[in-house]
Amino acid sequence: MSIVEYIKTDLENRLRTGRPLPQKMTLESVASLYQVSITPVRMAVNELIAEGLLLKGKNRRLTPVHSVGESAADLTTDSPAPPEPPKDLLEIVANDLVRLSLQGEQVQLREEATAEKYSVSRSAIRNVFHRLAGSGLLKHLPRRGWVVRPFRQEDMRAFLEVRELLELKALDAARNHLRDEDLKRMLDGNQYPASDSERPLIDNSLHAYMIEKAANPYVQDFFERHGRYYDILFQWEDEDREAAIETVRQHREILEALLLRDWRTARKALSWHIQCNHPILSKIVDRQRGDDANPVHAPTAAPVPTTEA
Repeated sequence: MSIVEYIKTDLENRLRTGRPLPQKMTLESVASLYQVSITPVRMAVNELIAEGLLLKGKNRRLTPVHSVGESAADLTTDSPAPPEPPKDLLEIVANDLVRLSLQGEQVQLREEATAEKYSVSRSAIRNVFHRLAGSGLLKHLPRRGWVVRPFRQEDMRAFLEVRELLELKALDAARNHLRDEDLKRMLDGNQYPASDSERPLIDNSLHAYMIEKAANPYVQDFFERHGRYYDILFQWEDEDREAAIETVRQHREILEALLLRDWRTARKALSWHIQCNHPILSKIVDRQRGDDANPVHAPTAAPVPTTEA
């Protein structure tokens, strides 16, 4: 469902069921209600006017038809439930920016143009940018805007090297604090697809669980500072079905060994999982290194208004 379809459907539902509407029905107030720009609101409202559910007065105020004596929008309790909002804006923007990051080039973003592309307000896109900056995917340059962090193979290799050491250390420290019920829950959360049309079910919480149980603030600080960017990349990589199935297999191998308290097998499986479970990211060309042997290019990014930094 597009944002325009969502606004139209939700407004119609509000009109028919008596759910709250802005006190002053204007394009601006409706845009504020949905935290979007005027453009998608205008499109949705025009459709509702054409269908006889809204009237637009000379003062630009919008009036529900039933409030001026018409019957087209009589209140009813039989209307369907409110529609589900569109996919989370943060997730949509993050996925697009991951694809830009994987091109390996530094790209500058403009708030106004990006907000227009996603049909949201500038304040909404700024909030998303701040959250993504906290994850390391974006960097804010004073008076210059936002820059996408370029992906580098050498950076990922360095991160994985330290991550392996620290997660193995966390596993050793957490041994006496692991609970079977937690491990079984995570095992149940990693399931192979039942058919070719289904996706595997992935639960990635094992890593955070071990770090929490290790109770080492310096290990926790490393992952809080440096892990968020790669968490986004790894979640993107799991959109590939075969990569996701392999992730499930490796998670289950680690968890089954932990349930048996087979520490040697668990450490070996965890080490392999950290270093070798990135079949897509590990093949993306690092343009800075000029490595073009058997390149697998990053997917083309969805068009985001940008300027070269």
